[in-house]
Amino acid sequence: MKDDFDFDALYEKIRAGRVEREDAICLAHNPFYLFCIADELRKEKNGDVVTYVVNRNINFTNICVGACKFCAFRDEKERGYVLGMDAILSKVEEAVNTEATEICIQGGLHPDLVVDDYCEIIEVIKSHFDVHIHAYSPMEICHIAKNSGLNEAEVLKELKNAGLDSMPGTAAEILDDSIREIICPEKLKTEKWVEVIKTAHRLGIPSTATILYGHIESLEDRIDHILKILAIQRETGGFTEFVPLKFMQKNNELGRMVKRPLSFLEDAIVHALARVILHPYCTNLQVSWVKLGVSDAQKMLYFGVNDMGGTLMEENISRLSGSPAGEYMSPEDFERVIKDAGRTPKRRDTLYELL
Repeated sequence: MKDDFDFDALYEKIRAGRVEREDAICLAHNPFYLFCIADELRKEKNGDVVTYVVNRNINFTNICVGACKFCAFRDEKERGYVLGMDAILSKVEEAVNTEATEICIQGGLHPDLVVDDYCEIIEVIKSHFDVHIHAYSPMEICHIAKNSGLNEAEVLKELKNAGLDSMPGTAAEILDDSIREIICPEKLKTEKWVEVIKTAHRLGIPSTATILYGHIESLEDRIDHILKILAIQRETGGFTEFVPLKFMQKNNELGRMVKRPLSFLEDAIVHALARVILHPYCTNLQVSWVKLGVSDAQKMLYFGVNDMGGTLMEENISRLSGSPAGEYMSPEDFERVIKDAGRTPKRRDTLYELL
């Protein structure tokens, strides 16, 4: 730590929710202080409760016209799949029978599907089951709009009328167009991602927020990204949680561009920075056990994290890129992992109401 570093003044700024870019950079280079503050804020806002949700992930198609360099999931139309409604309903039924309260639906950018197709998936599920539908990223919303001759607001209204309850804030990757031009050149730009998310929030559709870290971006890029999320949350209050997603290097083009995988210390810094920067506007910080593995995910509970995500039951996108974890973690496993960390496990719904 620098001799002239005024920790007391920074502490007051953190408590007041006024962390600036240079403050965050300084904290990242002083991890002991960062970790202590992140854990303090976690305990103050969330106590010793660590939550999880029983859900199922359904990737309804892997056919995609995108060209993201980090993806090992997409396939061409001739070789890919599209799940029929019977298959989707079977997966939902299996999830509901294990007490799932959330169905997460995402897929590739299929060249032929329009808004009615996406609405049908929601409507048919809702007609059979009382579950929360968490579906369609901002990129998917833009793709649906383009295919359907509509704007994004019109698409979101149609999906909400069909029964959409919330949406994943994925496709964010790093909200910097110079980086996006390299890692996902055909994906929506930063301004459009922000616009779609704000529109969803204004229409009463809450979302998560994410970051994809550990590829070609810098520490400063990560901090700038989190500050953009903070600005949106201050304006809309529509984010339910923030989820750092570590880049998986296997079986994709971007992985060959990465010089080295991030260390555990760097993972901890990303999570702790998110807790500190977003305080007090976004109080739920989730760790991805799929990306980090269960053991490292458990350790993140000491660095500001208060949520361990969902059971998933099925996870194809991270798995194909070399995820260290499996596709399913049972409620019993969540309870054990959380208790072993000295915390109190609680099951929640998508909007963080305890069950």
